[in-house]
Amino acid sequence: MVISDLLAAEGVVLRSGASSKRQALHTVAEVAARALNVKEDVVLEALLEREALGSTGLGFGVAAPHARLAGIDKVTAVFVRLDTPVAYDAVDDRPVDLLFALFAPPSDGAEHLRALAAVSRALRSPEMREQLRQAHTSDAIRALFVRAKDMPATAA
Repeated sequence: MVISDLLAAEGVVLRSGASSKRQALHTVAEVAARALNVKEDVVLEALLEREALGSTGLGFGVAAPHARLAGIDKVTAVFVRLDTPVAYDAVDDRPVDLLFALFAPPSDGAEHLRALAAVSRALRSPEMREQLRQAHTSDAIRALFVRAKDMPATAA
C-alpha cells in the first residue's frame, strides 16, 4: 500500500496552531471536511467518538485519528503538522505534533485497517518523523509517504 495515494488532494496542512487535543482534532476535521466534501461537525463528532474509545496517540509525537464517515467512497487521509505539540494522551504521554488521519466509508471492510497498519509502520521510523517535521511543502510530505514503504520501521 502506498500511503501517499490515500492523501486527499487538499489534505496536507503543515502549519497549524492548536492548544489542545480537541483543537487539534478540530483542525483535522476542518481539513478533512474541505478535502472530502463532508460537513466539518460530522467529521469532528466521528473523531471524538473514536477518541472516546481510546487515544489514537501512537507515541513519539504522532497520532493517527481515524473514523468511518458516510458520504465517502474510499479510504482517504489527511495530514496535519502542528506548530506546537499538544497533550494528546498518547501511549508514551508525549505531546503530539504530527497527525495522520484516516477516514473510511461505513461499508469498508479491512482496507482501513491495512492503511492504519501501513501508516503506523511508516511513522515508527525516527527518520521519517524528523523528515515530516522538516518538510516545507505538501509535495515534500507526499514524497516522504511514497518512500515510506521502503523505510525500516524501527521505534527509536
